[in-house]
Amino acid sequence: MSVLMTLRFQGDPKAIEATSAQTLTAITDRARKHGLISHRFYGTDTDTEILIVDEWPDAQSFELFFSEANPDIMEMMGRAGVTSNPAPEFWRHLDVPDDVG
Repeated sequence: MSVLMTLRFQGDPKAIEATSAQTLTAITDRARKHGLISHRFYGTDTDTEILIVDEWPDAQSFELFFSEANPDIMEMMGRAGVTSNPAPEFWRHLDVPDDVG
């Protein structure tokens, strides 16, 4: 069963939005080669925090992709003012009868 991976960190969501489509597509293409199922960026209303929510086949697939982190990712995070190394969290789906969607 797949896992959700979340990364939450201080930074400027507007800087992420300003990242070129070419850069974002290149990063996403590399992630897909490692098994990425879905990916979204989110920002707080105060534009002070960024949240990444991905779905991966398993935690190891993400960890392999992220261990090969490329200069594009580091540059984008630098432009967003990220100064700490965010730690991914992995979430498993709970088998409960109230799922929607």
